[in-house]
Amino acid sequence: MATTRRSFMGLALALAALVSIGTIDNAKAATAEDLNKEAELALDKLYRTNSVAKEISEKAEAILVFPSIVKAGLVFGGAYGEGVLMEDGVPKDYYNSVTGSWGLQAGAQSYGYAVFLMNDKAVDYLKESHGWEVGVGPTVVVVDEGVAKNLSTSTLKEDAYAFIFDQEGLMAGVSIEGTKISQIDR
Repeated sequence: MATTRRSFMGLALALAALVSIGTIDNAKAATAEDLNKEAELALDKLYRTNSVAKEISEKAEAILVFPSIVKAGLVFGGAYGEGVLMEDGVPKDYYNSVTGSWGLQAGAQSYGYAVFLMNDKAVDYLKESHGWEVGVGPTVVVVDEGVAKNLSTSTLKEDAYAFIFDQEGLMAGVSIEGTKISQIDR
């Protein structure tokens, strides 16, 4: 029985790794120019579908946009994507978003997210942290439909607001808690 369980766990780990590795290429942009274009298109689409995001963007010091995150898992899973830090509408730096997870999960999905950095403290932390783990450091509020109803530019008090968009696939739930964001060369 123990051998069967270990064999199953080994098979599950191998399958999750293969699925994750096979889908990571979809989350990588070919060039900095491609990533800039994808980020701009993603923000435009977010603004068209979410007026609160557009309002917040006008108050943000910077916006970190991940146009495509690919998540896959079978018991153990991972998510990966590359993004752009925009300041005054201009691409400044490039980052990746990496998440590892384990638990009751099976499937694959893609999504994008944008983090609106509302003050210099949040922007400086991102640039100086050498790997920002969301949930540690500046406060990030994930804006869902319920939060968006009560949010306006006059009620903004937190360091950062994150919007998840373009969810597709067969995996329940998306969270950016525990995600590590690190600067990359592009």
